[in-house]
Amino acid sequence: MPYYRAVGELPRKRHIAFRRPDGGLYAEELMGEEGFSSDSSLLYHVNLPTAIVRSEPVEAPADGAEVRPNQPLAPRHFRTGKLPAGGDLVLGRQVLAANADVTIGYVRADAPSPLYRDSAGDEVVYLQDGAARFESSYGALDVAAGDYVVVPTGTIHRWVPTGGPVTALTVEARGHVRPPRRYRSAYGQLLEHAPYSERDLRGPTEPLVAEGPEAARETPVLVRTRGGLTRMTFAHHPFDVVGWDGYLYPYAFSIHDFEPLVKRVHAPPPVHQTFEGPNFVICSFCPRPLDFHPEAVPIPYNHHNVDSDEFMYYVGGDYAARRGSGIDVGSVSLHPAGFTHGPQPGAVEASLGKTHTTETAVMVDTFRPLGLGAAALAVEDSGYAWSWAR
Repeated sequence: MPYYRAVGELPRKRHIAFRRPDGGLYAEELMGEEGFSSDSSLLYHVNLPTAIVRSEPVEAPADGAEVRPNQPLAPRHFRTGKLPAGGDLVLGRQVLAANADVTIGYVRADAPSPLYRDSAGDEVVYLQDGAARFESSYGALDVAAGDYVVVPTGTIHRWVPTGGPVTALTVEARGHVRPPRRYRSAYGQLLEHAPYSERDLRGPTEPLVAEGPEAARETPVLVRTRGGLTRMTFAHHPFDVVGWDGYLYPYAFSIHDFEPLVKRVHAPPPVHQTFEGPNFVICSFCPRPLDFHPEAVPIPYNHHNVDSDEFMYYVGGDYAARRGSGIDVGSVSLHPAGFTHGPQPGAVEASLGKTHTTETAVMVDTFRPLGLGAAALAVEDSGYAWSWAR
């Protein structure tokens, strides 16, 4: 995280005796990245965060993270709206694409999730529709359509839909996700040229402490590591943190708070970058004024990203560059390295003189090839690859 936060009760200094009302000591837990050499937070628990009573293997969901290569090589279009709904925001995820660095999934959840800890990497969950309460050992966040929720590695949390099903794109990293380095000062502050600021990032504001019988009850937590899933049962409910401080915590950022950068002529996708992860980036394409040079072509030119696969999730508005190709809200396009992609035939001429775009889309660019998940292949538009030749 780019700035410091303090929530709840804290002692004057770190690592000194901090006593509960009954005279016992609160238990410290340091959550830190890169072996004490990067961002961290210090949490104060009522009970020992180390006290577990059982650990059992869990069979991964049937779809798992197994993918097949994108062979024969082709651009792809997946209609996520045709995927089955149901389940929760953790176990209900259906894998669309994955590689060694990231797994990208889709879920339409209608039930609360179990308590969950992803210890393989950070997660970014983009809510395309619906609303939910994100509950964690750091506190709670109320999130809704348009919100990205960034969940640091190792955070115990759960998702509770509020008011109906939640449709989301899930990005599971094998490492840490941060604001792009070029947006930050040497000390972590977001700079004036960044497309968002610290004021746009919403973190927990108060502790979330389980009470009554729930607090003392043995509590299972689903834990993901690179080796698979485990159900670890804690002696007490892990939501027992009375205070914490530091730079590491879950937070929400609305795509509607992203401030697009525009040029006189068409700007490349890096101007839309929102987050960076290990060997991938996440970009936000938002409604904005189009290029304002009198002779500008205000839609993307044909391009061939020789080092990356482009995964685009269309979440709102009208993506004029691909009008007529079948792309619509809920679509995912995958344009792989090895293929040149660009506007639909006739789109360049139709765009001339346009002054604004209403598109909203989330893009994940990976720097290693993405394999295809069974869920994506089940809803593929088989004619998409030939749409430029129509």
